[in-house]
Amino acid sequence: MSSVQPRDGAELAQRRAISRLRGEASAGAATVSSAGDYAGLVTRMLALALDALIVDGFALLLGVAVGLGVSLLHLPQGVDAVIAAVLGAAYVAWGVGYFVFFWSSTGQTPGDRVMCVKVIDGRNRGPLKPRRALLRFIGLVLAALPLLAGIVIMLWDDRRRCLHDRLARTVVVYT
Repeated sequence: MSSVQPRDGAELAQRRAISRLRGEASAGAATVSSAGDYAGLVTRMLALALDALIVDGFALLLGVAVGLGVSLLHLPQGVDAVIAAVLGAAYVAWGVGYFVFFWSSTGQTPGDRVMCVKVIDGRNRGPLKPRRALLRFIGLVLAALPLLAGIVIMLWDDRRRCLHDRLARTVVVYT
């Protein structure tokens, strides 16, 4: 490989693919050699959108199944509100559990895996502990609240960290 630095993301991706084919680096290793190895805004947003499709799709299927089942029964009037509250709590638990489980076990949600990115500890470059993954999820919610301002700040960070990455001391790298 030449000593010239890649100019854009496509050229960097091509160089990484050639390196993997030549066996110069393991395909699953999350190593960071330059600032270009940190995942960008579009890649991370696409991964998050894919994860949202999975979480919401599962919740939609469950909600439709429960709604059809409840419509067949003649339940007292207040039970509908209780069922809705239980399903709402289950949805929140499912969403939190989904991200915390994947970030703390493999470092990749299914959306991250499709986009070839991985969440790692910013200091020791290892996997996250469940408590740190939960803190990262809470930070993600807080980052999205003020019109995505906590996410857009990554554009001015040399390691492309959002608010939730800073809170949990994580970085997102290409694998």
